Amino acid sequence: MADLILHHYATSPFSEKLRLILGYKKLAWKSVIIPQIAPKPDLVALTGGYRRTPVLQIGADIYCDTALICDVLEHLAPLPSIYPEPGKGLARVLAQWADSTLFWAAMAYNFSPKGAADMFGKAPPELAKAFTEDRRAMSGNMVRLRPADAAAAYKSYLRRLSDMLDDTDYLLGAFPTVADFACYHPLWFTRKRTPSMAGILQLTPAVGDWMDRMAAIGHGTMQVFDAARAIEVAAASTPHTLLSDSTFQDEHGLALGTPVTIAAESFGPETTEGDLVAATRTHYTLRRTDPRAGTVHVHFPRIGYVLKALSP
Repeated sequence: MADLILHHYATSPFSEKLRLILGYKKLAWKSVIIPQIAPKPDLVALTGGYRRTPVLQIGADIYCDTALICDVLEHLAPLPSIYPEPGKGLARVLAQWADSTLFWAAMAYNFSPKGAADMFGKAPPELAKAFTEDRRAMSGNMVRLRPADAAAAYKSYLRRLSDMLDDTDYLLGAFPTVADFACYHPLWFTRKRTPSMAGILQLTPAVGDWMDRMAAIGHGTMQVFDAARAIEVAAASTPHTLLSDSTFQDEHGLALGTPVTIAAESFGPETTEGDLVAATRTHYTLRRTDPRAGTVHVHFPRIGYVLKALSP
């Protein structure tokens, strides 16, 4: 099997989610550091437009969104499982809540003036401006919580997580599931990237202890790689999906081979164009050709993404 190549950057919370899962499954991976803001020409050469972080590359297969990437990693290394039975449905639902509701409450709280000072206080003013404008462009019509409202929600969510840890080391039992990794990463950002805001975590000591256990998992075996070589890997490879659910499931009246676009429902609305080569119960796959990366297959989860026929 081709190497796992993670396109990410150090302070990306969703990247931390995957880095820990790679560590939990004891997988070796290659690290390509990408810019925090647009333009991201090397990444877009692989994805065709999608620029959210992180992206997992395996040869000429490009996997977008951590919800789908988690499934890929589970397929590659079934043990230890992040979807253990019984209760894997509950773990998925809790993870989806964490990656959306919990995440955005935490980010709105983290990006208060004090938190922003942690992030950008020592950087040139133009960097903070560029980051803010970039994230505004990615947010589209999203409704953001104000910091005070976010603080109230965040405190409530932390108390609920604490309640789940009353009699167990992890949220759903004795071992971590996908729910733990999803709930951890926005809290990790609070602790590591906006430390002046991290006092909120001290209100729930059980959550802090759980975070220490999660951090101790580590990131597995990482090798530094670069974007140019990653693109060369794609160009020299033939797409071969690892996803096991291959049955065509048509919800849009679009036959396989149809030129289509895929974009996120909300955050990160940039589209990827290509020919639809898979539409299963869990994912879409587009085939596209790039002058540098060659022919690649770009994979997206169904949930959270909009599929449309490409306008003539």
